[in-house]
Amino acid sequence: MTQRTFDLSGKIALVTGASRGIGEAIAKLLAAHGAHVIVSSRKSEHCVPVVAAIQAEGGSAEAMGCHIGELEQIDAIFKAIETRHGRLDILVNNAAANPYFGPILDTPVGAFQKTVDVNIRGYFFMSVGGAKLMKQGGAIVNVASVNGVIAGPFQGIYSMTKAAVISMTHAFAKECAPMKIRVNALLPGFTDTKFASALTGNPMILEKALEHIPLNRVAQPGEIAGAVLYLVSDAASYTTGSCLNVDGGYLTV
Repeated sequence: MTQRTFDLSGKIALVTGASRGIGEAIAKLLAAHGAHVIVSSRKSEHCVPVVAAIQAEGGSAEAMGCHIGELEQIDAIFKAIETRHGRLDILVNNAAANPYFGPILDTPVGAFQKTVDVNIRGYFFMSVGGAKLMKQGGAIVNVASVNGVIAGPFQGIYSMTKAAVISMTHAFAKECAPMKIRVNALLPGFTDTKFASALTGNPMILEKALEHIPLNRVAQPGEIAGAVLYLVSDAASYTTGSCLNVDGGYLTV
């Protein structure tokens, strides 16, 4: 295996939820390895600083807005990609919703629906649209969560949707393999992002969580991005339908 194994030159990559956190780190790393990265989030203007940072480092990127909870916006982004680039090689489904933190029995209907619309329906139709543009094969990575294996406390509906993402990954991997499209899932653990700030910002919750993480610390977004680079590169050419844990050992406890 050489450095060229991770060379993404000439690849067109779409990363959702890429305006900050894990998505931003993924977008920057893929660009650093040669991919042209479409940086996407609900509002394209939020992606502009990420695009600028990539370009400042000599990389290639553009911003496209897409709220994956809205089917019309999913259709629109893939039409735009087809018009501008004619194909897609890499899709990283990273955008997610987690609007409710509390007892499962008190889950508001609105929070339930939003979480399902983004984390299940959104991932599903993003994968459908992305795969249809992968005319010569490609790679899809679904960012799930360790909560999809072990439900997080007071994160009931979020955990259920992430479990569905894991199952969805297996289903797409089987059916897309004949088209030379590999589909894998990434299961991040406790990561220092704004998305997880309700947990990382609470000293009592943080101390309790670290008791279950053998590495005894929270991950940084860049530590998650490296696993995505592997999964979309030729280094993982025989890897599909897998779930890669990047969790500091949490799931081994």
